[in-house]
Amino acid sequence: MDIELQYFDGCPNWRVAADRVREALHAMGATASVRYVQVETDEEAERLGFHGSPTILIEGRDPFEAPGLATGLACRLYRTPAGLAGAPTTEQLIKVLHEHRQP
Repeated sequence: MDIELQYFDGCPNWRVAADRVREALHAMGATASVRYVQVETDEEAERLGFHGSPTILIEGRDPFEAPGLATGLACRLYRTPAGLAGAPTTEQLIKVLHEHRQP
């Protein structure tokens, strides 16, 4: 499974997301390497289609992408069962990882 976590250094939420990705993989009994990509400029954000920090791509796709998300160096918000948060929950990550898991 190909997992990439895109972030910019000014956003603290990417570390929470990284921990939750690891927790989700562990809960699933799955192993995967996570690539960390630091986005440093607005131009790079535009080129990558970076919708804020953290952005988690699974097999090159953003499973949390919503219509109208702007690109740029900003902290991203996710809809979770408890309301808006700076990272998806471990349970949300488990769900999307299961959808991309190889049999």
